[in-house]
Amino acid sequence: MDGLARRYLEVRRQTEILAEPLSPEDCQVQSMPDASPTKWHLAHTSWFFESFVLAGASGPEAAPLEPSFDYLFNSYYEAVGPRHPRAARGLLSRPSLDEVRSYRRRIDERVLGLIERGVSDDVRFKIVLGLHHEQQHQELILTDIKHLFGHHPDLPAYRPKSGGTSWGASGGAARPRSGGGAPPLAWIAQPGGVREIGVAPPGPGGEPFAFDNESPKHQVLLRPYALASRLVTCGEYRAFMRDGGYDRPDLWLSDGWADVRAERRERPLYWGAETIFTLDGERPIDDDEPVAHVSYYEADAFARWAGARLPTEMELEAAALAAGVPALDIDNLADLHLFHPRPGGDVAGAGLNQLYGDVWEWTASAYGPYPGFRPAPGALGEYNGKFMCSQLVLRGGSCATPRGHIRASYRNFFPAGARWQFSGIRLARDT
Repeated sequence: MDGLARRYLEVRRQTEILAEPLSPEDCQVQSMPDASPTKWHLAHTSWFFESFVLAGASGPEAAPLEPSFDYLFNSYYEAVGPRHPRAARGLLSRPSLDEVRSYRRRIDERVLGLIERGVSDDVRFKIVLGLHHEQQHQELILTDIKHLFGHHPDLPAYRPKSGGTSWGASGGAARPRSGGGAPPLAWIAQPGGVREIGVAPPGPGGEPFAFDNESPKHQVLLRPYALASRLVTCGEYRAFMRDGGYDRPDLWLSDGWADVRAERRERPLYWGAETIFTLDGERPIDDDEPVAHVSYYEADAFARWAGARLPTEMELEAAALAAGVPALDIDNLADLHLFHPRPGGDVAGAGLNQLYGDVWEWTASAYGPYPGFRPAPGALGEYNGKFMCSQLVLRGGSCATPRGHIRASYRNFFPAGARWQFSGIRLARDT
């Protein structure tokens, strides 16, 4: 089997695996405007292949399968046409979940047929892009269903207590990190100077893959700095709370203080007084685990309370490049199917750990274009470029991020108040 076809089947199957523990009712509901129903994710990722891969084919694959899906399952591609309002995706009781799954199968047949006959570099790139797009939605399925279940009166578990969701051949048991708990925090010095970050545009066929917002490669000037050796823990965050962190306006940005007051925030999302809601249900807070589901505002206030700051995205990328790639059995990414942060250990290069996985790390960097950035022509140019305003960059991936989807140059981005993603904190300071 062609390597691209094998990769296509693996990614598409992983999406189906994530939906297996869910009932049709679970897959229908939308808990807030920023989250989408699982059924919508299943349909939208298939619509992406139909709209950007199959629609340009010259054979029978180009014939539209479900014309109404252009309206129902377009996310934000203005160049494609009008779309159903994002906040009302949970109202789409039709098509049924079975019909969406049938649509997925028919799309798979057409894409695999196209690959079997041979594709150009341009089409191959669009298929690779579609697979990475689907991996983004795999993470969203987990975070969106967690938000849904986290607001259910019974706080149901996503999967049975006795077992975990299989994650395909690449999955495996998590190897304990050294010591079992969070090691003492240390400051790891990083050199300043001119550093090169970003990536060159993908080669023919889209490999090695990177999104357009990761390029072009360019130089930055860094002052010497230090990064915390691990992520901020729940216990450290509870110390911030006990010290009146949510009641001290001197710790907060103006917008953050307004957000805290307006939303009556007093702890991270999914926390009770002594408990935390996870995809496996509610349990006591573990002080050694990385704190998760905090906003940029909360991360920034904690850093100020701790006498530190948040790192820039350039600082994190430079450190990640020096430390090396994720470790298969140590870094807590989605392939371990834990779907929850776990205590760190002394495992990564250059004295840094948890650079990948566990939680996305808020940075102090506004999400904007790199020097020389040019969006792609047409609708695909809307993928990232049009969101380069009023958002902050996060780095490193989370426990819900597929391993093959993360890299040192990856730039995630969310509004400063967002908390439903697995977002956490690494501290930095000047040296």
